[in-house]
Amino acid sequence: MTQSQPLLEARNIIKRFGGIEALRGANFSIFPGEVVALMGDNGAGKSTLVKTMCGALQPTEGEILFEGYPVHFTTPKDAQAAGMETVYQDLAMAPDLDASANLFLGREIPRKGLFGRLGFLDNKRMREKTREALASMSVQLKSIDAPISTLSGGQRQSVAVVRAVTWADKLVIMDEPTAALGVVQTRAVLDLIGRVKASGRAVIIISHNVPDVMAVADRVEVFRLGRRTARFAGEDMTMENIVGAITGAIVNETQA
Repeated sequence: MTQSQPLLEARNIIKRFGGIEALRGANFSIFPGEVVALMGDNGAGKSTLVKTMCGALQPTEGEILFEGYPVHFTTPKDAQAAGMETVYQDLAMAPDLDASANLFLGREIPRKGLFGRLGFLDNKRMREKTREALASMSVQLKSIDAPISTLSGGQRQSVAVVRAVTWADKLVIMDEPTAALGVVQTRAVLDLIGRVKASGRAVIIISHNVPDVMAVADRVEVFRLGRRTARFAGEDMTMENIVGAITGAIVNETQA
């Protein structure tokens, strides 16, 4: 894969649910180390497109390419094996477990030897790796042994992002990463997104928050009625242009 080639690309994706066409020839692309925001009203097709790209849904028509090659992710595990992870809006975390247990949820490290074969876990090693992962993203918790439910919203979001970064070496997808967060917590999560980008990973953000997107995104792709209708980058990525595209007043991309 060359730097001029997208890491992940969707071409002319159509997705039907019975008689409803949720995606109508949708296109999308993201390059290595890039932060791209997917924006649009509810029902525009953003989440459906992301689900088709990460294997949670299968496209009715169209093609998904990863590192320049056509792929067919039949489940999210296929996408995870390729180096992709998703941070869902509900975070998909176990509230009664601590940061370490959540980081390794479903990927627990067994103890060596007989104890491991009997099902005992290497909690010490998992805690050490959790501390290293949090430190690598400059995330500080009062205690990694505290249940996730006792952490602030921003801290829970940060742990979810660190978990994704730990297992994804190429692409992290974030669904509404700053929803319901206060100003300070939002700033911390946006800073964390910047550190994920600096680590060389690409980031897709699904968001309705234009100021947050403008603070971190390299590019914005706006969807409306199941297809991409506008793309903005650089000086064109303004509040006026983005809101205009979301409402349908601005269209800078046409598709046959």
